[in-house]
Amino acid sequence: MKGRIAPRANDKVDRRKSATEVYDEPGHLIRRAQQIAVSMFHSTMGNGVTPVQYCVLRVLKDHPGIDQVTLAKLCALDTSTAADLAVRLEERGLVMRMMPMKSKRFRLLHLTPEGNALLNKLIPSSYVLAGRLFEGLNKEEQRVFLHLLKKFVHLNNEVSRAPLDRSRATSRSSGQQSN
Repeated sequence: MKGRIAPRANDKVDRRKSATEVYDEPGHLIRRAQQIAVSMFHSTMGNGVTPVQYCVLRVLKDHPGIDQVTLAKLCALDTSTAADLAVRLEERGLVMRMMPMKSKRFRLLHLTPEGNALLNKLIPSSYVLAGRLFEGLNKEEQRVFLHLLKKFVHLNNEVSRAPLDRSRATSRSSGQQSN
């Protein structure tokens, strides 16, 4: 399978260390970093939206009128999750889902004035959050950490259950659908 690296026969593994040092394993550290980031997100941004909902709102602000499949690609979500999120955000009055006259097969998404207002309140807090996430790292460590994190995500994007696809940034409403 693409993206998986099998251990080589000549790789030496210290079984005693690997069995007791789970806290130093990359997968565990990434999971813990996610837990910490989500906790800091809620304590900084409030409990009004989840990190994924925030991403959806940001993408819709930048790409008004995209369909749910494109939203999924731009947020690295599976299509059913993106559709569920769009429905929930519509129920909260933050997103409008419109069915175009030409096709009943998809819905175009727009922020409502309420969604826009909420996002305008949240964006400044996202800068505070970034500062909190990087607290304790000097400027060079922050730069290197972010560079390596982006590199890791980019190199492993295709092994994700829902890879990010920024090539779908054009909206169906403009008649320029990307494939």
